[in-house]
Amino acid sequence: MFLENRKLLVGADVVPSKENRIAITEITDEWLSSLAKAAGFDKLKVALVAVGGYGRKELCAGSDLDILLLHHQAEKPEEIARLADAIWYPVWDSGISLDHSVRDVSQVRRMASTDFKVVLGLLDARVIYGDEQLLNEVRASVLADWRSFSQERLLELQQSAMDRKQRFGDIAHLLEPDIKESYGGLREATILRSIAASWITDVNRERIDEAHQTLLDVRDALHRVTGRSTDKMTMHEQRDVAKLLGLESDDVLLRKVSMAGRALAYESDMAWARVQKVTTKKSLFKSRKIAKDFRAPLADGVVVQDEEVVLARDANPVTDSGLGWRVAAAASQAGLPVSQATLSRLKNELAPMPKPWPKEALNSLVSFLGSGPALIQVWEAFDQNGLINDLLPLWQPMQATPQRNALHIYTVDRHSIECVVQASILSRMVSRPDLLLVGALFHDIGKPHEGDHSIVGAELMKEIAVTLGFNEVDAETLCEMVRLHLLIPEVATRRDLEEPATIDLVANQVVDLNLLELLHNLTIADSKATSEHTWSEWKASLVSQLVARVEARFVGKELPSFQGLETTFPFTPSKETEISVVNAGSQSDIFIATEDRVGLVADVAGALRVLRLDIKSAQFETTEGIALQHWQVIPLFGDAPETKKIILELQIAMNNPEMVFKAMQKVKSPRVQRGFTPPKPRVRFVDGASSRSDVFEVRAHDESALLHRIAQIVAMEKLTINAARIDTIGSEVVDVLYLTTSTGGRLDETTKSGLIFKVEAELLELINLDPS
Repeated sequence: MFLENRKLLVGADVVPSKENRIAITEITDEWLSSLAKAAGFDKLKVALVAVGGYGRKELCAGSDLDILLLHHQAEKPEEIARLADAIWYPVWDSGISLDHSVRDVSQVRRMASTDFKVVLGLLDARVIYGDEQLLNEVRASVLADWRSFSQERLLELQQSAMDRKQRFGDIAHLLEPDIKESYGGLREATILRSIAASWITDVNRERIDEAHQTLLDVRDALHRVTGRSTDKMTMHEQRDVAKLLGLESDDVLLRKVSMAGRALAYESDMAWARVQKVTTKKSLFKSRKIAKDFRAPLADGVVVQDEEVVLARDANPVTDSGLGWRVAAAASQAGLPVSQATLSRLKNELAPMPKPWPKEALNSLVSFLGSGPALIQVWEAFDQNGLINDLLPLWQPMQATPQRNALHIYTVDRHSIECVVQASILSRMVSRPDLLLVGALFHDIGKPHEGDHSIVGAELMKEIAVTLGFNEVDAETLCEMVRLHLLIPEVATRRDLEEPATIDLVANQVVDLNLLELLHNLTIADSKATSEHTWSEWKASLVSQLVARVEARFVGKELPSFQGLETTFPFTPSKETEISVVNAGSQSDIFIATEDRVGLVADVAGALRVLRLDIKSAQFETTEGIALQHWQVIPLFGDAPETKKIILELQIAMNNPEMVFKAMQKVKSPRVQRGFTPPKPRVRFVDGASSRSDVFEVRAHDESALLHRIAQIVAMEKLTINAARIDTIGSEVVDVLYLTTSTGGRLDETTKSGLIFKVEAELLELINLDPS
């Protein structure tokens, strides 16, 4: 009867809820109680105890049963073994996962003294059947020990949490989060209860419980749609999880998970800061030493007391709308946290900002944004207390919006804040640091909306700039920063910088040196804030050379000489074939110089695929018949092949192309199971982009051996690739090939249209889309 009732409660079509989890727990308790009663638990001093999530009545569809058989030391071992068998075997027979242990009171106390996981499990322990006094006794002693040694034990627990964060990442920013183990996940809620149980500091129980229940619903839904006990939510499963939870899309689901995770991570960070302040007798935050009862002024209406920023006694948020930004600026500039009482008072009492903002409020915002890394802590405090959405126009759609791009390691809003931090470092490089900082903050404001986010964002920026109090000229500059923030990095990495047409392309859109200066530094900040892989010496060189050439065009100077690809090579290229492999962590840089020929790119790309190396970026140039190639690759899985093997395979590919063809026939990539249908590829020729070549551009979802397939079609058309820029951005690729005929001529329209048709057909077949 139990299994039948349980099957109804854990069905794949049952919507997860707190009530459902309690119901699963209650019928499980009834079943185990009947087993315990039949086994004779009443006759001995024993207790069947639910611990962990089972103890909290949080059994999800796939949860295991975490059970402790607790007994008095005087009970006979053979009797305890008999009782254990009477419980464990029926559970195993039911197919339900079981995490079980048998301990006496002294053993539990001894284990809890060295293993804080035991303490965490006992925090919510409850008796299913048996002697309540046994559990009361062990819990009282364990908690007493926990509180007596909490200063040392909590620091160990904090280190464990930080190690877990390093391993599993931050749940708020992951595309495939572990709902339990990622930092800000379910594990944090349990740890926060242990911190509160230490009596060193309290926690915001209401906020924690709300976030905890949200993540439990997600975990429960994940168990139901997958039919197994799992905590990692992959992209393939997210659409079904969202549907079961009644959410309109997988992005809405990720946003919900992110916001719950951020709440738990914020509460954890603040709790650990308070713990460390107590246990080490000093704040985590760098600040001057101030007596506890002394209130030192930081700004108008803002003071510091006991190493926290608080409101002055005469401050009045009801009549002072700019007080919120002054608090934020003062706190971040001083590197201090804002007290929770102050945050709550600002949320409840702060007067709305007038439109446009007064100059003093805008100055405070700029000061806040220019505070460097200290900005992040204060911003998160304001955000978690609802103040950012109250204070900042049009910000709310940005909050916790996921970015389905593997290169982005943050949500849209957090990426924007990281971009501001990077921009603050560059503030001395521009004549208008205020515009750089505000432009960095809003450069992706269009991302949560339909359409080209740069164009949509520029329109939104008009309203924002006016609201913030910028004059008409500055507002136009900010709009152009948002509209053009991708121009410089895209042109620098995908166009031939020696071409006058490339310089014209940028100069015709960037109207003056001031905007060029701002866009240059915004490019650097944006790239560095995306991830460690999006800014390199190669990209920095291309960007700086492009900017220098556009600047020369503006001031009427001769264009500086272009530093070509050969300047980045670890050897001096010649007509003799030479290959060099430079390894840096998981990434390898492969440099090739050899005599150019039709099909060379296809053959090398094929050899890299045979070696199971994934192409992240590449650039090619041809100088006086010598083909120069720089490939950046990472292993598809496992470790990269040895350098000798890479060089040997590449030499074979260049000398015997037919060997590549045969090897590729053996490398059959399985169909990738996706939780979504990628958009159709875009294949086109870019008119006017080069005076020497025809520029062929492919934008598509990344697929196995994609570049090899494209280059092979180009080779079959007897076309030469004179230069190329290959870029993989997360799961998307942008390949730009500079093509001529085999004799160096331009392509006719028939050849162009034929090439577009063949490449499109190949790509559509790869992603299994109907060409129509």
